[in-house]
Amino acid sequence: MSRIGKHPIEVPDGVNVDISDVRVSAKGKLGELTAPVAKEVEVTREGNLIWVKPRDESKRARQMWGTVRSVVNNVVVGVHEGFTRRLEINGVGYRAQMQGTDLVLQLGFSHEVRYPAPDGITIECPDQTHITIKGASKQLVGHVASEIRGFRPPEPYKGKGIKYENEEILRKEGKKK
Repeated sequence: MSRIGKHPIEVPDGVNVDISDVRVSAKGKLGELTAPVAKEVEVTREGNLIWVKPRDESKRARQMWGTVRSVVNNVVVGVHEGFTRRLEINGVGYRAQMQGTDLVLQLGFSHEVRYPAPDGITIECPDQTHITIKGASKQLVGHVASEIRGFRPPEPYKGKGIKYENEEILRKEGKKK
């Protein structure tokens, strides 16, 4: 029995949800998103609640029950509130700034790294060592954050690099004499 799937999804005011057999579409103040629906589950709406239920008792239906519920919930929350990921930059001379819609990173390479913000994503730099990524799609926000982190992941000896705000870095001891 899915512990996630048995909870309904509450649709907030200002969000329009259209449900068909193959997809769920949500439209809100932050845009419009769609989510695919697996054929093993059934999505219904009762008032301002969306229920996800398996069509039968097969293993695949039980697996997809919680997955589809989470994806549909992310779509509804995304168009209403949006998602945010924050990154921190550690290292002497490492910094970030915005130039138009491009994120310009100086990470100790011989050149600066330019990252153009994709459609639907807003990148902000409140200061030179912090990056905030905002958007309606949870998947796209996480993907952009991981691409930016991938330019210079944190290293274990001094902790230099780009890390998620809440990420713990396992530090190693240096060489001994």
